[in-house]
Amino acid sequence: MSGAFHPLVVIPVFDHEHAIGDVVARIRRHGVDCLLVDDGSSPACAAVLDQLATAPGVSLLRLPVNQGKGGAVIAGLREAARRGHSHALQIDADGQHDADDVPRFLDAARAHPGAVINGRPIFDASVPKARLYGRYATHVWVWINTLSFEIIDSMCGFRVYPLAPTLALLGREHIGRRMDFDTEILVRLYWDGLRVHNLDTRVRYPADGVSHFRVWRDNVLITAMHTRLFFGMLWRLPRLLARKAARR
Repeated sequence: MSGAFHPLVVIPVFDHEHAIGDVVARIRRHGVDCLLVDDGSSPACAAVLDQLATAPGVSLLRLPVNQGKGGAVIAGLREAARRGHSHALQIDADGQHDADDVPRFLDAARAHPGAVINGRPIFDASVPKARLYGRYATHVWVWINTLSFEIIDSMCGFRVYPLAPTLALLGREHIGRRMDFDTEILVRLYWDGLRVHNLDTRVRYPADGVSHFRVWRDNVLITAMHTRLFFGMLWRLPRLLARKAARR
């Protein structure tokens, strides 16, 4: 990639009015601009976002109806590119990610501007055990669908995207708009030839955190995503094998 490194933090927000203020404050402490993407939040949350967006370095993109986490991130990535940014750092609005790692992730993206800088979560005791162990089914499918262990964890919503190749992918492929987004876009970017650099980052689950994971709906979407990716992997198999051999 050429040109100046010009990142923006993109935060999809849906009814996280109690946590988002602290998340923004911790990010802005590092001097990085933030784009809040209001994904059809309640009036209470919308009012909090309006107030936050009056501060220097914080802006707001409001979606008229809820589009899901993936839909909000996609809207944010497109807006970041429209504003002339080269990279977007995605971070969740609920406070589970360590915003003090933002400079480390951006330094890695500056050093590897054509790669995805992907969070490898280090969980503390607050993580629900069902969520922790349930991630491994997705890990195994991702390793199968990439024929690689390069993506250590595809479900962490803390990562840096190089915008040019990411938006090129989004322009030609339909990516899941809800909880299937984080995994699907990472696998497809890998298929497109992007390297994935994994950085450890602490993740906690706040006791009063708001989760929008819907067990039945989102597990169906994730299962359908793995099925699509598996068949997509089959016709890419020769290219993936050649790539694997070249990297040895």
